[in-house]
Amino acid sequence: MNSGFESIAGSKRSLHVQVAREIARKILSGQLPQNSIIPSELELCEQFGVSRTALREAVKLLTSKGLLKSRPKVGTKVVERAYWNFLDSQLIEWMDGISDNDEFCSQFLGLRNAIEPEACALAARNATVEQRMKLSEIFEQMCDIANADEFDQVKWTSVDTQFHSLIFNSTGNVFYLPFGNILTTMFANFIHHSSTDGSTCIEEHRQIYSAIMAGNSDKARLASSTHLQAVKNKLPI
Repeated sequence: MNSGFESIAGSKRSLHVQVAREIARKILSGQLPQNSIIPSELELCEQFGVSRTALREAVKLLTSKGLLKSRPKVGTKVVERAYWNFLDSQLIEWMDGISDNDEFCSQFLGLRNAIEPEACALAARNATVEQRMKLSEIFEQMCDIANADEFDQVKWTSVDTQFHSLIFNSTGNVFYLPFGNILTTMFANFIHHSSTDGSTCIEEHRQIYSAIMAGNSDKARLASSTHLQAVKNKLPI
């Protein structure tokens, strides 16, 4: 197991973000185990080829995501997994290629099952006129893609993500907003993985859309549950 780092000198990305990403990926992959002490500031600066300022900014960023914790006379420690902020979109991006896609999608589907049907019910009750108009626009795009002679995976992932994101933003409940804003990356990864064979569940989306537009919260909740069950059946897990 190699917990060392390669120099990132000359990287076009912001240095402290690049350093944070590399450390995070070592943590997420288990190469830097939970509760372990990461190399000293001097060692990391030498390995990455960066200044102490860049390194300290990277550690500060990782601390804000719950991955690291610094203690005087002890050093900087990898925090236990239970405290990692998996709702952070940047952290989700950094997990790319590390986590098992099937397991990731299964766990995320479990989260969606717990909250998305109620989000649809709330959207049916609380969506504004502007939000309903936007939902109509997005759904029309979804239909065009689903009915096209050749399925466009990239376009579908984009509009399907917008569809679900808008629903969370239409709930009228501020505690649902992060799932519409912060989780865009997570939705995109999940949708891409679950529709790789061209499956769009367009009829299930139609039921959700119609219920929200009609202001029927019970039907919206049921339609969402039905959709998520259909998605579960299509996943290769």
